[in-house]
Amino acid sequence: MKEKNEKQIKEISEEQAKKKLEAGYAEAEKLLNDKDKLEETLQKIEKKLETIPKVGNTLSALPIMVSLIKSYIKKEYTEIPVGTIIAVISASVYFLSPIDFIPDTIPGVGYIDDATVIAVCLKLVGTDLEDYKQWRNKNNKK
Repeated sequence: MKEKNEKQIKEISEEQAKKKLEAGYAEAEKLLNDKDKLEETLQKIEKKLETIPKVGNTLSALPIMVSLIKSYIKKEYTEIPVGTIIAVISASVYFLSPIDFIPDTIPGVGYIDDATVIAVCLKLVGTDLEDYKQWRNKNNKK
């Protein structure tokens, strides 16, 4: 069993994570247009985050990503490309999804694929996320 888990971890490449991120873009766009469902999804993400240990700095970026989505849907912060919002929602939904490369229930390694997808998203939208963090700090938003 341990060998199978190690093999699964090795099989997760940045390219695979990027494909997973991009595969969620259509669903993310639908969520962006359904504010109630998006809010419900964000609440589920926050609840799930409370139950898991953080995988380095990568998963610790999720709360700021959730905050960005909330500020965007409330129209408090809209100076951001819609593609960035779609990528952030897609990565967040992947994190929430029980269907992963590596099931979240595997202790110690279950969130590595989630962290990889989040890392790819951060690579794509990191500058926009940093701009949002600066705006949020300047405007005392939490």
